[in-house]
Amino acid sequence: MTHVDDASILPARWWKASASGAVSDCVEVGIVGEEEEVIAVRDSKRPTGPALLFGHRQIRGFVEAVRVGRLG
Repeated sequence: MTHVDDASILPARWWKASASGAVSDCVEVGIVGEEEEVIAVRDSKRPTGPALLFGHRQIRGFVEAVRVGRLG
């Protein structure tokens, strides 16, 4: 995992959960670049704030851990 200090500089397509609150209390996920090998995560209230950057393998591992209850 790496990060950038200003998420707005990333060439990403951002989206957030449809269940996010009216005041946008949510994180946004973005696929960075044409090769789609990097996933960025940022605070929706701070689009020019920092973002964490993950590879597909890291994200798949996280999703699987959540799915099987290893993180709860």
